[in-house]
Amino acid sequence: MAKHDWRRYEPLDLSPILTHALDAFYEQGFHGTAVRDIARRVGVTVPALYYYYENKEAILVTLLETATNDVAWRAFTAAEEGGDAPETRFANVIEAIVLHMTHRVRLASLDSELRYLQPANRKHYAVTRKKIENLLTGIINDGVRTGTFTVTDPAETSRALLGMCQAIATWYHDSGPLRPEKLAERYVDIASKTVGLA
Repeated sequence: MAKHDWRRYEPLDLSPILTHALDAFYEQGFHGTAVRDIARRVGVTVPALYYYYENKEAILVTLLETATNDVAWRAFTAAEEGGDAPETRFANVIEAIVLHMTHRVRLASLDSELRYLQPANRKHYAVTRKKIENLLTGIINDGVRTGTFTVTDPAETSRALLGMCQAIATWYHDSGPLRPEKLAERYVDIASKTVGLA
């Protein structure tokens, strides 16, 4: 998949271990999933699974990195495609994030499992998330400077909007009637009104 095509989603290229672990975490949660269950789903022994991953947390970390890398390149590419217009860059970034939250809902839902990470792993994961937050905050700041947006606190607005988008993964189902593109359109509208666009 070409990196410039941020709206296009192909099936994830995950190893069997990661694929089955993702399914298990999505169905049962990280805490509720035993390593033995992942090994059974993959069709390997527990020692064989440990050959590839030190522990269950290492599998979660790999999946979280996959998720954050996916949404990050899409968001940054979407912003770049928006050119110099803050409103276009803003709309593109919100759309990119919502499309990730829906097309990759299983990956996106792992965000709720952060509490199980060791501090060092949590900090590493937070770095990429912060880059996305800074991207959105920067766009809002640009819009305020040009008089395009009417926002009193760009950083807090950015955090609120990202929280709104991240919450999609807690209720969205890819088998439901609402398609990702339609939901993204609705959320862009909500976000645009939040920053003062008609």
